[in-house]
Amino acid sequence: MGGGGRATGTHAKHEYRPVYQTSLVDPAVFWSSAATAIDWEVAPTQIVDTMARPVTRWFPDARLNTSFNALDRHVHGDTAIEEGGANRPALIYDSAMTGARGVFTYAELLEEVSRFAGAMARLGVTKGDRVIIYLPMIPEAVIAMLACARIGAVHSVVFGGFAAPELAARIDDAEPVLIVTASGGLEPGRRVDYPPIVLHALDLAESVAPRNVIVKQRAQFPTIHFPAPQAATESLPSSAQTVAAQWLDWEDAVRDAPLADPVPVDATDPLYILYTSGTTGKPKGVVRDNGGHAVALAWSMRNIYDVGPGQVMWAASDVGWVVGHSYIVYAPLLVGATTLLYEGKPVGTPDAGAYWRVVAEHKVRVLFTAPTALRAIRKADPDAALAHDYDLSSLRALFCAGERLDPATYEWATDVLLADRPDCPVVDHWWQTETGWPICANLLGLQQLPIKAGSASVPVPGFRLRVLDAEGNPVAPGTEGNIVIGLPMPPGTLTGLWRDEDRFVRSYMSAFPGHYLTGDSGYFDDDGYLFVLGRSDDVINMAGHRLSAGSIEAAIAGHYAIAECAVIGLPDELKGQRPIAYVVLKSGVEIDPAQLRDELIARVREQIGTIATLNDAVVVTALPKTRSGKILRKTIRQITAGDAYEIPSTIEDPSVLDALQRQIADAKLPHLPESSGQA
Repeated sequence: MGGGGRATGTHAKHEYRPVYQTSLVDPAVFWSSAATAIDWEVAPTQIVDTMARPVTRWFPDARLNTSFNALDRHVHGDTAIEEGGANRPALIYDSAMTGARGVFTYAELLEEVSRFAGAMARLGVTKGDRVIIYLPMIPEAVIAMLACARIGAVHSVVFGGFAAPELAARIDDAEPVLIVTASGGLEPGRRVDYPPIVLHALDLAESVAPRNVIVKQRAQFPTIHFPAPQAATESLPSSAQTVAAQWLDWEDAVRDAPLADPVPVDATDPLYILYTSGTTGKPKGVVRDNGGHAVALAWSMRNIYDVGPGQVMWAASDVGWVVGHSYIVYAPLLVGATTLLYEGKPVGTPDAGAYWRVVAEHKVRVLFTAPTALRAIRKADPDAALAHDYDLSSLRALFCAGERLDPATYEWATDVLLADRPDCPVVDHWWQTETGWPICANLLGLQQLPIKAGSASVPVPGFRLRVLDAEGNPVAPGTEGNIVIGLPMPPGTLTGLWRDEDRFVRSYMSAFPGHYLTGDSGYFDDDGYLFVLGRSDDVINMAGHRLSAGSIEAAIAGHYAIAECAVIGLPDELKGQRPIAYVVLKSGVEIDPAQLRDELIARVREQIGTIATLNDAVVVTALPKTRSGKILRKTIRQITAGDAYEIPSTIEDPSVLDALQRQIADAKLPHLPESSGQA
């Protein structure tokens, strides 16, 4: 497979502004140049089809294979030998849960992927078929994803441990021919057995069952003995769905399987479906293509993260989230870098030095994590004493995304955590499941710009960002509004929702014609830096003034006692809404609640203005979060208002909700109704 150019380890840097302008004025020229970093089976002659609906199609006449670009060409390509080739590390596996460590070279990972792709093909999986991957953070998750890409199958990774109803909803929507799972996942203090969840999901699913389920056995779980397919119907639940599925052991499936060659696909063919939460309760299946995805991610690795062949990138996320798809699995391998797969937590596995141990041990160049992870580390180790026990000299940058990096956490990371590393910037950047790669960032591989605390920096080339008022008019710098992206969207962004074009248009394209609606609010400053303040539905309308929960949270988070906080708005007859803060104290800090409340109210007034009157501040032991680290503000709002609520499927620890409900009741906030509890 060939026909396209291939980038080497050298990378010339350019000034940001002219590059950004070129990407908007002449996107075809810009992305044609970027596409030379990819090897094509059929190179593109048409770069962009702006007439396609509902979104632009990139490289519509080109063909490629993403797995080939991630693996084969680094082993067998023209520059493989001079770059280290087959023996260069591709994947480092580090499990804090089991103590396991391992390294796959590019040649070894290629063989594992080709073998599993052959096993799937032998089971009848072909181009265009969907495969659900329901795995913990083990190498087989990466192998299964790349194997799907190798034979043109469309993978849909479901976060390991999601409840059966959530898995069933994705089975019904994607209609997979195969499910790949494991005997279980490990978390601090508990184990999650996956096969019973899969069985229950298959029982709940209304669609035609997948033909096969492959299970990777883990040593930490009892060995599962699979009955013969005919006998399996007696031991499985009696629905038609589960009877139809044949269960296989991973090792049995790959034994004697042929090595599958990469199957060329159209650049516009889907690579994967990744489900994200929907407001109606039905998950939205974000569809990513092959060609635009490969081009955009390769460009981002060099120009945003400044990572190239042989350098180690660690995205401390999960393969079930978009960060894991983009920057654990695909992007590092596309440029010949080394990616790190970590099974563990920022604290508790075993302590708040876990991340720094990994950075030092594996010589990580770029660490990408969520602000909530840094806040958890800061709460447990406020002086970063554990970090100072490790050699972090390999670290080029610390990137954050997932939630806004509040100025207090940024300052801690810069002035305490990395106090002896002034050459290692802490970079907030902003993107979404739908975009697949950053919308705003400080582009370290292009031109490192000054960093402003609280800002996600500047728009990434390809993203025409605007901030609009409710009527669709641009607002002045410093004025908060709706953040939108002007069409066409750049390569690598979503090409639609799986089999639901109407919902795609309704959710993203109808609010502001000619623009993609991000659903976030924020503002540009006079220098063109974007400040993302939170979701648009987190705006608090107070006495006719629109206040973002994010700006109030930023004021509160600067208090010396606060580890993290969440601000919500509740209905108020006089002012429309009133903000209430829930705060978690740093470890070891003691302060009188009344004194803290008064100090936080004063901080908010001083930093935002007298109109921003904080109604109350309640100390809680923990805030409910998703497994990817986002605070569940909507659920907090429902509990506070006394509304019935459902436990979100993405929640990290459901017990936090019960504790929060008790603490809210004990606080006896004025004029709050009795809580009606879970729906």
